[in-house]
Amino acid sequence: MTRRFSIAALLLALPLASLAAAPQLRAPAEVRALLIRFLDLGELASAADEPARLTAERKVQRDAAKLLATEGYFSPRVALRQEGGERVLEVDPGPRALIGTVEIAIDGAIAPARRQALIDAWTLKSGQPFRQAAWDEAKQALLAELLAVEHAGARLHATRADVEPEARRVDLSVRADAGPRYRFGELKIEGQQRYSAAFIARLNDSVRTGDAYREDRLLALQTALQGTPYFSSVSVTLERDDQADDRAEVADADGWVTAPVRVLVRERQPFQLSFGGGYSSNTGARVEGTFRDTDLFGRAWELQTGMRLEQVRQTAFADIFLPPAEKGLRQGAGMALENSDIQGLGIARFALGATRTRQNGSVEQHLGIAWQQERQSPQGASATTNRALTAQIGWTWRSARDPLDPADGTSLQFQLGGGGKPLLSDQNFLRAYFRYSQGVPLGAKDALLFRAELGATFARSSRGIPQDFLFRAGGGNSVRGYAYQSLGVRQGAATLGGRYLATASGEYTHWFDNTWGAAAFVDAGNAVDDRGALNPVLGYGVGARWKSPAGPLGVDLAHGQRDGNWRLEFSLAVPF
Repeated sequence: MTRRFSIAALLLALPLASLAAAPQLRAPAEVRALLIRFLDLGELASAADEPARLTAERKVQRDAAKLLATEGYFSPRVALRQEGGERVLEVDPGPRALIGTVEIAIDGAIAPARRQALIDAWTLKSGQPFRQAAWDEAKQALLAELLAVEHAGARLHATRADVEPEARRVDLSVRADAGPRYRFGELKIEGQQRYSAAFIARLNDSVRTGDAYREDRLLALQTALQGTPYFSSVSVTLERDDQADDRAEVADADGWVTAPVRVLVRERQPFQLSFGGGYSSNTGARVEGTFRDTDLFGRAWELQTGMRLEQVRQTAFADIFLPPAEKGLRQGAGMALENSDIQGLGIARFALGATRTRQNGSVEQHLGIAWQQERQSPQGASATTNRALTAQIGWTWRSARDPLDPADGTSLQFQLGGGGKPLLSDQNFLRAYFRYSQGVPLGAKDALLFRAELGATFARSSRGIPQDFLFRAGGGNSVRGYAYQSLGVRQGAATLGGRYLATASGEYTHWFDNTWGAAAFVDAGNAVDDRGALNPVLGYGVGARWKSPAGPLGVDLAHGQRDGNWRLEFSLAVPF
């Protein structure tokens, strides 16, 4: 008896289970994705009785009509049918409405030529399909253009989209109020405690009192202040009086309103102590510590000092930088001590120098003068001491959407420097160096990366020239498959720098997702002391890529064809 009751209950439940299933959606491809993403059919499946089912059906029909209206379908037919053992929600969107007339009016003290330019730039033209998202974007784009230049109080006064379903037409009407034209007034600096308002004002190279208001100038000033080591946060806004937008008497005789610029800063703590560690296939394990003081002697000078201990190289340094000056100028001076033993070449170096760096858009210019004394101790050869007073100039040009993404961008670097015997150098020499990196995207998942280096030190010989002004190659970010700085001039059992360098690299990367990828590469190059003996060696292999927060991290298995060895290379691939 119990068994027969269970079977009967199961048979009775089958029709109810069928009714409880969510209906199948039947709609044209152009609207199907929209309905699947936003239309909730779950209420139809969970309706407990007939009144609830009817209520759910009406709600689904209303929701579908609203969704279709956002894409310009104002006469849809939405029906729920029972077909065999399942329910089907059938959607016919009907004809799509097109944009009819477009009327744009811009009131306020706006120049006639600019008013007409904004009207001509309106993106939704008569005859185009109507979409709610495009309508919203066009209105906001118009307002953003007004707010960007001169009209800081602009607003949309009235907007209408008149729908005529039978005519399949939407007439658009926009009325904007540009308000008065604004000029920059004086800087009102707030929040500072350690640094004076006058000091912060000297860092301003973007906003000039009396200039016409431009939103990008405010952003440039905010970015410049945020880029200094003195502030943890910066906000730059035009302190606009809302009443000025509606009162003509606050404007001057030419119709301009002058408003102060409010600069709100939060100062960073001047002292910072940090420690770190890591591993590189070039120089082995390392530990390091740095100390930073951004208000040395209470003069806003920046002190950076620290020590890095690597397996093959140990470095200590101390640098002092003056506050940034106008037009991206930064000046500093420092000293460094270095002791290294790489490829059998021991180096003990002491250096003093001064630098002058200027950032102008995407171009960075570097000027420097330095004196150094270097003792070279090649394994299996006599030790020598070299001294040089050098002057250097360099330019770096970068163009990349994301400096941490090597897949799309270009970088060019050129350096020129040298010294002479009459000016405290042991040798007359002139060094030129050029580096080029180019990323080429191949769709969303693939990219090519090309890199090339050329270097030449013009001198009678390499004797008496510090290793910084000669060239060695090999290792990560050079010719992979060969040990770090193992390509150069052999002297005894050591590898020294040569007067000429040439390297090139080509790499293809495929990304499996937003984090992980695989690469294949070919490198070639060498460093020699005789230009006629420049015989590039080849390295090639495969690797893995990980998009870390600091940039793509590479792990490569590389084969050096000349020596027949395989090497595992680690690198942070940030060529820009």
